Amino acid sequence: MTGWTLAFSEADLAAARAQMGFSLAWHIVLACLGVGLPLLTLAVEWYGIRTGDSSLRLLARRWARGMGVLFAVGAVSGTILSFEMGLLWPGLMGRFGQVLGLPFALEGFAFFLEAIFLGLYLYAWDRLPPKQHLLMGVPIVISGTLSAFFVVCANAWMNQPSGITLHRDGTLAHVSPWAAMLNPSSPPQTVHMILAAFNVAAFLTASVYAVALLRGRNDTYHRVGFLLPFAFGSLVSVAQFFSGDWLARFLAHYQPVKLAGIEGVFHTDSHVPITILGAAPDNTRLEYGLKIPSGLSFLVGFSPDTVVQGLNEVPRDQWPVVTALHLCFDVMVGIDGLLIAMGAVLLLAWWRARRTGRVLMALRGHRLFLLVGALCGPLSVVALECGWTITELGRQPWIVYGVMRVREAVNPAPALQTGLWLVLAVYTAMTVATVYVMRRMVRTTPVPIAPQESDVERFHVT
Repeated sequence: MTGWTLAFSEADLAAARAQMGFSLAWHIVLACLGVGLPLLTLAVEWYGIRTGDSSLRLLARRWARGMGVLFAVGAVSGTILSFEMGLLWPGLMGRFGQVLGLPFALEGFAFFLEAIFLGLYLYAWDRLPPKQHLLMGVPIVISGTLSAFFVVCANAWMNQPSGITLHRDGTLAHVSPWAAMLNPSSPPQTVHMILAAFNVAAFLTASVYAVALLRGRNDTYHRVGFLLPFAFGSLVSVAQFFSGDWLARFLAHYQPVKLAGIEGVFHTDSHVPITILGAAPDNTRLEYGLKIPSGLSFLVGFSPDTVVQGLNEVPRDQWPVVTALHLCFDVMVGIDGLLIAMGAVLLLAWWRARRTGRVLMALRGHRLFLLVGALCGPLSVVALECGWTITELGRQPWIVYGVMRVREAVNPAPALQTGLWLVLAVYTAMTVATVYVMRRMVRTTPVPIAPQESDVERFHVT
């Protein structure tokens, strides 16, 4: 259809997929921290201003430093992704560049605003009154969230293409960029992703301080560093549960093949069960799982008589890999359930602390809770990666659902495997450098990032 299918090799196609998948999986964690960490930092700074507690001001300042480092690294990995979109998938960008151009351009404006105000926020710590400095951070939160919104809108269009008219030869006849960007998939997908970003940022931050509390650093600095993001992440997990339900119902109506792949529904029917775990060894039936009778029919239509479309409605070469999709979904939902349960335990601990008049997290018997709490950060990342795997694998073999296959978009030039190894080396170096810098910032005496930060050393934290 486009001419790209004539020259590529299967090995280069696999390398392009692996390179894009690895780059996205790496960058998305940084992107989530870029969306969620500014809000947490402003919350701690506000709390420090309100209480006058100098240790909270230091906590906000250290989070702000981490925010600056992660933003810089995320900008690099995001730039790599931008190049990969053109280098690996010229068929997609060449044919649908005018569709994807609007959300990517708006994302660029949001990114620049975020960078400008982040710079002002970092360098104005002691040059502005505290409340004015706090307000300086608000645009960072807004622009970071908008940046995520615009990027996910582009991905939502690839899942649910709209706002375009095609000629019979596959070329574009008419494009409505706003209708394309604000496609039916954008609301549920963007809400789900932005909540995931807040979730990952909150639980990863809390994990760091859970480890510190386990090591006996039970002071206000570390308790707030754990409790504030953990409580926020717990609330977001509840919201994420409802947004996931919204997204599942959306899939049932607009992307039934993806839902059928996630739940392993191979034949259209009513009274379709929900299957927990299990596998589809030959990709023809889901076995070995625990089935809840009529569960899926009831979930998508509030009635066991609801008919759920199966994979048999589309040709076999358009079926996604059911086992990978289904297990990723179960892992994601299971982790969200654990995070909600941990939030409920924290709420109970808070209630008991108020009754006894003791300090929350200073009570004995919280060691097991903190151990699990330390794991919640990495687990939230696992849930995030599972979610993106579902989004991308569930669309296969399409890069733009129903319009263009992945193999039609890949670069036909040889040696894409070389690019994969090069990108792996670059990301490995970035990972080592980022971890090294972040560990130095936590373990050593803070180094002022601006000349006016001479008062940093006055706050002592064990």
